[in-house]
Amino acid sequence: MAHPVLALGTAVLTAAGSAWYLPALLDLRAGADRPRAVRLSATGCLLWWCGLGAAALLLTTPLSWHVPLGAALTGALSGLALRVLAAAERRADLREQDRVWGVSPYELPTVRGVRPSPAAVGWVTGGLAVAAATAAATLLAGRTGPAGSAVVTVAGSVGLCLLILLVALNRTRPH
Repeated sequence: MAHPVLALGTAVLTAAGSAWYLPALLDLRAGADRPRAVRLSATGCLLWWCGLGAAALLLTTPLSWHVPLGAALTGALSGLALRVLAAAERRADLREQDRVWGVSPYELPTVRGVRPSPAAVGWVTGGLAVAAATAAATLLAGRTGPAGSAVVTVAGSVGLCLLILLVALNRTRPH
């Protein structure tokens, strides 16, 4: 695929992501009015979208595709790291709230969301690692022709990841 076409698609995707990054920007602008976990999560969201926007800009240059891919991966990985840190901070805040306030007998129970089992998290993490390793091995092999194209590599990796995700969803059901 030509770089300008990929740049246009990435730019359109980044523009469409405004439903996520504009509220995150507002959370950051609110400053100390928002909890630290929310600000960390918003920063992670902005980093992810900035990485994608930088990749769109770099795709318009005559550089190799490794440079825009590196920008996108840097944004995604740093955003993911901040999101994980924000989740840990949020759990610590909830534990502190429960410790300080306790549970009122008159309070209605609240649903905080469904927590995945450790087995599901393991399967999904393993699937993503295997898919990434497959993509890296295929790209580093340097094959020419249609079998070594980036589109086939990405499609194969995504298919492998979805297959492992389906196995994970079937394996982690309680009996």
